[in-house]
Amino acid sequence: MDTRRVRREKGRTRSRRIRAILAGGLVLGVGATATLAAWNDSEYGAATFTAGRFDIVGATDGTTFSSHATTGTAAALNFQLPPTAMAPGTTTYALFSVRTANPSVAGVLQLTPGTPGGTGLATYLTYGVRTVAAPSCTAATYPAGTAVIPDGSALTTAGATTQAVAANGAAQVNYCFAVTLPTAAANGAQGLTMTQTWQIQGTSS
Repeated sequence: MDTRRVRREKGRTRSRRIRAILAGGLVLGVGATATLAAWNDSEYGAATFTAGRFDIVGATDGTTFSSHATTGTAAALNFQLPPTAMAPGTTTYALFSVRTANPSVAGVLQLTPGTPGGTGLATYLTYGVRTVAAPSCTAATYPAGTAVIPDGSALTTAGATTQAVAANGAAQVNYCFAVTLPTAAANGAQGLTMTQTWQIQGTSS
């Protein structure tokens, strides 16, 4: 009996030791995992964005630029020959320069005519528009320009091409308008009037 009791006691002791060792192993394992946490670091990038703007201004003298953004504030073109006394075979010239404001992004320009007003002179008149290198629009400078509206066009003719305009007012586009009362104009043109507004439509690029 004593021998069996001793055996049982030894078995219980051995079992307790094994459990203690396993428990210790589990504790050590948890401890080892906790001490292996990775180091870390971060980098951040940020930016602030602001939209640019596109704005064009015009001048009838090639130097004094301001905004003429509506038909009601249209710049009055200074035709060399007073357009109030046109006779058959005469052509009168006027300058209109356009550039971007500062600041402004670059863009392109396109000329579009409005609907002529007055008492009917528009049906007799023709016109042409060219861009000229210098802000001077005369019978002498016009022929060397680049055509925007072909000579002899009706006053309702729009430009088929666009003109590049630099950013921040760096360069200007000088439009030279030439309005003609043809030599063959009939007697019915006498005393008639015409009003016209041209639009230079700018688009950012």
